[in-house]
Amino acid sequence: MPILRTLLGAAAVAVLLAPAAWSQSGDGGVYTDIKTADGKTIGAASLTEGPGGVLMRLDVKGLPPGWHGMHFHEKGDCSDPKFMSTGGHMNMAGAKRPHGLLSEGGPDFGDLPNIYVHADGAAKAEVFSALVSLHGAGGRPALLDADGSALVIHAADDDQTSQPIGQAGARIACGEIK
Repeated sequence: MPILRTLLGAAAVAVLLAPAAWSQSGDGGVYTDIKTADGKTIGAASLTEGPGGVLMRLDVKGLPPGWHGMHFHEKGDCSDPKFMSTGGHMNMAGAKRPHGLLSEGGPDFGDLPNIYVHADGAAKAEVFSALVSLHGAGGRPALLDADGSALVIHAADDDQTSQPIGQAGARIACGEIK
């Protein structure tokens, strides 16, 4: 990235890290803006299909400092200010697995590790989920199904065991995956 920054300048790098909207990339990956309840774009996520799951890169600014839970939700609709239109966590029809990466019988298909937001409100993370697929490969639920899905960031950290969402609290940021 330092060479890219030198060649293109800081503004161009920011555009590369935070594209304006979802688009299909040459490697089959997709990108989304991450927005707060007031519609403000605070960063972006990219998702790329791998042979055993999805690799996500997240770059956000403007969140409250501390640990935050994040999950893949079943509908790609971030239109209401509390992001409840995203539905519950990703799951497969008939497969009602309990929430939490550390739960007996879990995790559900939308579970992801927590992210840490620094004092300046910024967080970058690279997360791999073997629980989902962009298009349903390997019998995993598809993030890019008919109604899409969403990446939701919560107000608090996810304890990875409590039902139904690990005490992660309110939904404070959302990105539509469709």
